[in-house]
Amino acid sequence: MRIGIIGAGLAGLTAARGLAEAGYAVILFDKARGPGGRMSTRRTETAQGMAFFDHGAQYFTVRDAGFAETVERWEADGVAARWAAAGDNAWVGTPGMNAIIKAEAAAHDVRWNCRIERIVREGASWRFEHDAGSESFDTAIVAVPAEQVAPLLASHAPEWAALAEATVSQPCWTVMASFAERVDFGPDCLRNAGTIGWAARNSAKPGRTGPESWVVQGSPAWSAAHLEDEADSVIAALVADLAAATGVALPETLIVQAHRWRYALSGAAGRTMLWDEGSRLGVSGDWLIGPRIESAWASGRALAAAVAA
Repeated sequence: MRIGIIGAGLAGLTAARGLAEAGYAVILFDKARGPGGRMSTRRTETAQGMAFFDHGAQYFTVRDAGFAETVERWEADGVAARWAAAGDNAWVGTPGMNAIIKAEAAAHDVRWNCRIERIVREGASWRFEHDAGSESFDTAIVAVPAEQVAPLLASHAPEWAALAEATVSQPCWTVMASFAERVDFGPDCLRNAGTIGWAARNSAKPGRTGPESWVVQGSPAWSAAHLEDEADSVIAALVADLAAATGVALPETLIVQAHRWRYALSGAAGRTMLWDEGSRLGVSGDWLIGPRIESAWASGRALAAAVAA
């Protein structure tokens, strides 16, 4: 049985792992150019070498025993490590957050830079249509943010599409700044400081190299209020707020950039996964459970188990 998965983030890749282990042939499609999604890491050249920024998810925590086993595997493989600065139960990907997605994707057939425009039901099969043509599968799985679920499923599963439309994500403006010298501030991260929801010395995370680098994320409310602002004004505001929050004069910047996440923090639909045995159509994603990396993993695992059953 051939299974097509739209979305190669953690939810889609976790489902793919479970299904592959059960003997299914799985192909994943993702519109991004490479692994990462909301666990992305950006590389930028500076006068002091390459700077690295985890500009999406900053870290993750572990609660579920099954997820703990998965994280132990990641740690053994060298793609995850504890980060005490964010808390006793905080983990990060190493040497970047996207290392986890890279490692999970390596075991599968993933078609990067391939946007699925629509899916079509043909008899007992699902046809995925994309720029390069189309491919048919016995089972279709949609593992993308809620805002991208609704257009794909509106004609096939209107109730699921409505659930996705009602589960709204929160946006986030992220500023990435690399400095010529160390910022003279003791802690490596701070939370809920005025307009700043989170700021961290990214270069202090385990496995990181390069110059002093900070990631500054606006709070959900501030980001929503300034969602359509120009990047330059967002940079000026959040860098100034970082100086105010740390109480120090910031060193000269080597590079400073901004990224707007329209769908940064998922909502919570109160479900684990969605699966219809009759049509062999399924949905997984953190938005079904809540805005945590572990939620994406749990949703993907649960859907794989339902499909295999």
